[in-house]
Amino acid sequence: MNGTDPATEAFLAHRNLLFTVAYEMLGSAADAEDVLQETWLRWAEVDLGTVREPRAYLVRITTRQALNRLRTLKRRKESYVGPWLPEPLLTTPDVAEDVELAESVSMALMLVLETLSPTERAVFVLREVFAIGYDEIAEAVGKSPAAVRQIALRARRHVDARRPRAVVTAGETRAALESFQRALETNDLQGLLDLLAPDVVLVSDGGGVKQAALRPIAGSDKVARYINGGVGRFGATLGVAPAVVNGSPALVLSLDGAVDGVLAIRIEDGRISGMYYVRNPAKLSRVDAEIPLSRQ
Repeated sequence: MNGTDPATEAFLAHRNLLFTVAYEMLGSAADAEDVLQETWLRWAEVDLGTVREPRAYLVRITTRQALNRLRTLKRRKESYVGPWLPEPLLTTPDVAEDVELAESVSMALMLVLETLSPTERAVFVLREVFAIGYDEIAEAVGKSPAAVRQIALRARRHVDARRPRAVVTAGETRAALESFQRALETNDLQGLLDLLAPDVVLVSDGGGVKQAALRPIAGSDKVARYINGGVGRFGATLGVAPAVVNGSPALVLSLDGAVDGVLAIRIEDGRISGMYYVRNPAKLSRVDAEIPLSRQ
């Protein structure tokens, strides 16, 4: 690509935004990258003289390609072994500083978005995260502006009923993870229990490649014993390192120096209410270098 070409310059200027849109719609960095490639191929054929707002036009292409990809992902998830979790991203510091962006890419909210229909998800992401107008969204999803308003309202109600009740600071999450790390490294079962909400749920994603619970584990006692027993079964040197994943503090766990998985948590009322552990190797390629996300 020629860096002086207007089409290339416009695409690169909005690339981080387009990736963020695609990732929030798909929960997969690999598929988001494919969507960006498809977006570029279509953008390169556009007569720029007919484009008033390159950003809006590019978002529209990206949304349409992501919606097409969502249908493929749906079939893939139906045959997935065990629970499916979003692909974790090691994110840049500015993502954590943008509270709304950080919440929108958090594991907890991304899982809530999984419960929306493809069109609902697209409308919710474009409206609530990127503040795109109803008319632009309507063009992107092939609906009337009036229909988009109704979809947005329905999707917002659905998400609000399932999202964490209060926004937790990065400091609170980091402190909980530090306590969890200490309990993990010392096999402190009581210490784990003290951190967990009574109705905590642990979701682990091994994709049928790595050992993981085939169903979510619910209840503090069951979760604590599963974690405590799992550490002993590894049979290798466990390493635990703090990181910022999907805009929030998280832990990267390694065995004998090799990355084994990423643990993200959800906190409510001062205790861990949700735990998300991604072990599937196919989903761990974006935790060795920071990925820039953007709402602009």
